[in-house]
Amino acid sequence: MTAAGLNVILVDDDNRAIGTAPKATVHTSSTPLHRAFSCHVRRSDGRWLLSRRAVTKLTWPGVWTNAFCGHPDLEEDPVDAIARHGYSELGIAVDPARLTLALPKFRYRAIDDSGVVENEICPVWILESDITPEPRPEEVASYRWVEASDLDALVDHTPFLISPWSVLQWSALREANLTRP
Repeated sequence: MTAAGLNVILVDDDNRAIGTAPKATVHTSSTPLHRAFSCHVRRSDGRWLLSRRAVTKLTWPGVWTNAFCGHPDLEEDPVDAIARHGYSELGIAVDPARLTLALPKFRYRAIDDSGVVENEICPVWILESDITPEPRPEEVASYRWVEASDLDALVDHTPFLISPWSVLQWSALREANLTRP
């Protein structure tokens, strides 16, 4: 067994595992398709958590995005992976009873300004939580709680200000009527 978070799971188009690769080397200009997840966090007042990626991140440094994302380990339950990343990135405890799989088949490919590609099968989850984040600076530069209408405006009018996966995910969540409590 490898240490948590050191490898990504390579998958085929049907999301069947076909191997692993070191996370530190997989994100390049020809990133293979791999398994990931995104988690959006909504407070009881209906506000959504946006986080700004640390400027030292390899992909999309300093870009605003959903609460957090990550890669599950081989044989790791997705909920366990979300809990691990929620704590390691934002210092939040993830209550599995407050976690919902919102977009189970989400997939995207995007290229950042440096030419690094993200190429992921990336189920999207929503966590209902009022916990105040305590982000690790090497993961998250800052965070904000925003109204759903603010995210609508970002996606509709200035999508270049947030990560491409957040634009696609928010659009899909909105289409599925999942952005309002």
